[in-house]
Amino acid sequence: MPPTDAHDERLLIAAAQKDPARFTDLYEEHFERVYAFVARRLRNRDDAEDVTSEVFRDALANIGKFEYRGAPFASWLYRIASNAIADRWQHAAREQGAALAGDPADDSTHANPEAVESRARLFRQVATLPADQRRVIEMRFAEGRSIAEIAREIGRSSGAVKQLQFRAIQNLRASIEKHAGAKAKKPVGKHG
Repeated sequence: MPPTDAHDERLLIAAAQKDPARFTDLYEEHFERVYAFVARRLRNRDDAEDVTSEVFRDALANIGKFEYRGAPFASWLYRIASNAIADRWQHAAREQGAALAGDPADDSTHANPEAVESRARLFRQVATLPADQRRVIEMRFAEGRSIAEIAREIGRSSGAVKQLQFRAIQNLRASIEKHAGAKAKKPVGKHG
C-alpha cells in the first residue's frame, strides 16, 4: 500500500484519536514498514513479530497523546520500535548475565525512510514467491538458518535448498528490476 500524503495521514490520526477502532487504517498503512524496520534489527522472525505487535499495541494505547508536529507518523512508530528493540536487548543481556556486544538497535534511532520502504517492498515481493521458495528465503534470511538446517526441516537435500534459494533470488531480482523499470518509465513533469 503506498504511503498516504501528510493531509490524509493527519485525517487518519484524528479519526483514530476520536475512535480507537479507526486505528486499523493506520496499522494497515504502516505495518509492512514497521515490520521491515524491526526485522532488520532483530533478525529473528518470532522476535520481530512480537516487537512489531508491541509497537502497534503501544501506539494504539498512546494514540490520544500523539501530537502531529510535521514528521511522518511512521517516525513516531519507529521511535516506539527502537525503544522496544532496546528493551528486548537489555532484557536479553540481563538474562544472560552479560552485556551483548554490537547492539543492532544502535542505528535504529536514525531510520532511513527510503531504506525502510525498500525493505517493505522486498517483503511484499517475497510474499509473492512460490511457497517452497518463500519458505527457504524466510528461513535463510529472516531466521538466519543454515542450508543444512533448512534441508533437515523441509526434508530436502542441501543441493535442493540451494537451488530453491537461487531460483527465489532470481525471481526477486527480476521483480525488483521490473519495478525499477516501471518506475523509471513514469512521466515526469507537471500534472494538470
